[in-house]
Order: sequence, then C-alpha cells, then structure tokens
Amino acid sequence: MRLNVTSEIGKLKSVLVHLPGREIDVMVPPMMAQLLFDDILFGQVAREEHRRFQQLIRFIADDVYDIQDLLEEVLEDDDTKRLIVRDLAKRNRLGRRLAAELLEHKPAALAEILIGGIPNEKESSGELPKFDLFPVPNYFFMRDPQVVLGDRVVVSSMATQARRREALLSRYVFTFHKAFREQNIFWVDLMKDEPERPMRRNTPTLEGGDVLVPRRDLLLVGVSERTNRAGIEALAESLKASKAGVRSMIVVELPRARSFMHLDTVFTFINRHECLVYPPVILPDGSQAAKVTTVDLTKREIHYSEQKSLLSALKKKGFDLKPIQCGGPRAVDQQREQWTDGANAFALAPGIILLYERNVKTAEELDRNGYNVVYEDDLLLGRTELELWTNKKYALQLQGHELSRARGGPRCMTMPLEREDV
Repeated sequence: MRLNVTSEIGKLKSVLVHLPGREIDVMVPPMMAQLLFDDILFGQVAREEHRRFQQLIRFIADDVYDIQDLLEEVLEDDDTKRLIVRDLAKRNRLGRRLAAELLEHKPAALAEILIGGIPNEKESSGELPKFDLFPVPNYFFMRDPQVVLGDRVVVSSMATQARRREALLSRYVFTFHKAFREQNIFWVDLMKDEPERPMRRNTPTLEGGDVLVPRRDLLLVGVSERTNRAGIEALAESLKASKAGVRSMIVVELPRARSFMHLDTVFTFINRHECLVYPPVILPDGSQAAKVTTVDLTKREIHYSEQKSLLSALKKKGFDLKPIQCGGPRAVDQQREQWTDGANAFALAPGIILLYERNVKTAEELDRNGYNVVYEDDLLLGRTELELWTNKKYALQLQGHELSRARGGPRCMTMPLEREDV
C-alpha cells in the first residue's frame, strides 16, 4: 500500500473510507449536540448510499480501503491487540474487567466495538443511553483524523472529545498495519498521549478538513471551529523539524460559524485551473471574507504575512484559479447549498469531481463552466460512461440524501492514500 499525495486533484489511485456502522444507529436526539450531529441518520439508507459512493470512486481508483477492515487486520496479531487494548483502556480509564473482556473478542468484533462503542444496558434508563465506551459516529468522515502528505502521515489532534478516538484508531492503523509498520510513516503525531477526556485549554488542534495539499511544497490550512492557531504552529514546527519538504503555508482564518466548520466546506480544488468556492468567504469582496496570511517555513521563526485573498495568495504561488460559485450567482442559493456541502467537492482526477445531487444550483453553475453533469444511477446502471480518454470534465452526482444530513460532503468522507502526480 503506497502513500503519495502531492496534490488535491491528481488521478486517484487508492483511498481510505469508512462505511458507517452501528455507531450511527445507537444515537438518540439528546446525544446529537455532544456527538456533533444536527440530526439522527437512518443507518440502512446511509450505508446503501455510502456503498454506491464507493462504487462511483471505483470508476477511477484502483483500491478503496475501509479503515475498519485495516484495523481488523492489525488486531489479528495478539501482541499488537494487547498493546492497543492496554493503551485504549488507559486513555479512557477503562477498568481491568472491561479491558480483559475486550481481549476476548475476535479481531473483527473488536474492530467493530472500538468504533461502535460498548453500551451499558444495566445503567441505561430514560432518554439517554449509557456507554462503557462511547461510539464514534463521525468516523465515516475519514478526512479529519489524519492527513496523508507526500509519502507520510500527519495524525490529527481532534478539537472535540467526541472525535478524539478517531485519530487514535487511525494512528493504530498507520503504526501497526503490515503495509506501513516497516516504514518511517509519520511527519507529525499531534495525538501523542492525549486522553479522550476534555482537553486542556490552548491544546493545539488540527483536523484534516482544514488541510489541503495543492502541491508537494505548499499547504493550505484553515483556522476554524476545529483547527486553532496553536495547531497550525505545531504543524509548521513539526514539518520544519522533520524536513518534510513543505516550504510554505497559506493560512485561511474562517468566520467562526457552524456552517464553516472546516476550510473544505468553503473551498476545494476541482481542476488544474479551477476551484469551487463559497463566494462570501473566499472572494476578496465577500461579506464574510476570510483573513489570509502566508507562512514561510524556510525561515527560522514563524511569521505571518497578510494577503489580499486566498485566490491572490495562490496566484503568487503559481495557481491561477478560476472560481466557480457554490450555489451559482444568487446569495440565497449559495447559502443553502454551502450548508449542504455544495463546495465540498472530491476530485477523482483533474476535472472529474463528486458532489451531492441535492446541490442543484451548484451543478447548474458547473454545467455553465463546461462540466458534464452525470447522475449516479446513469453511471452505475451503464446508461452512460466516462470518456476518460478525452479532456471532458465531469461532475458526478451522488444521491447521498441521508449522508448529507450528517453535515459532510464527498471530500469529508475520503482520505486519499495515493494520487498520481500532476
């Protein structure tokens, strides 16, 4: 399993996902705020939508890996299994009895438990179920727990207690899986020995939805609800120390709002010279225009240089991008479709992207800019095909009506492991 991610748009070779499991089925309305959901999902439909999502990816990519399957393979080694259970028990203050019970499970069952949690039926009463180990229902947003950068990995430091274990489980996979364990795999490990309990104030936080890789030597990083400036500075210092080859960063400070939880909810690369944007935040004259600065990682000290806008900062770095508006020209449509991840495109190859079909106005704007809008059923049922030998551009429309209610789009649900260089 090779790691190579040096762009956001290079032809996808392999990708990491997670089919949402029983961890989304145990959620009840009183748990939604704690677990960062705005609604509860119908698991059966969400899983079917995700399977079809994976099928669309396979039209381009060679391999689609589920992290739960990789975790199961890790747990097949008894020594590693014991080490992981001991570490997890320590971080979560699990008792000896419960830790011993975890060790009794077969690898497949244990992998499911570490994601799906352990309900405590004896203590559960009333509206709120009790858990000996909480589920991690956000784990199908595979973008956030880690970032593949070049041929190595950055382990995230998640901002909320509800998502801390996601980075930990990813760390176990990238540390112990046979495909990686002989390699020096990490650029940065921000998780370190952090517990799953609430973090101390000013703890560095960094999530993968705030990190975009335009080029091997350049990163875009968002300051958001989930990534703080301390996390960006920790990332910068670690990349410098590890000689990762990243020479500069463009830092985008987003308005603090639930709808802009990560940078990739307002900006994504979709082609060599095109990007998908939420205009009020990304365009320089936008009503909520983000503050943009650059950081030169070749310098001894971290110093922020203010820029006019994200697009102008990228142009200085050699990316002259045409912005295509999420939601089209009308402000009402822009707001509605940004809320349902109309700007969160996932590029399968240059000019071939995945988006939710509910974002109709975004699809119309892409059509006006030369994209062939292709619906999921037409492709999966063979009514149309992708002419990959041409320069045609495609916007593939994923149904995802249930998945989209969890407030994350196609980029949120994917972590590329290997792309072709562009």
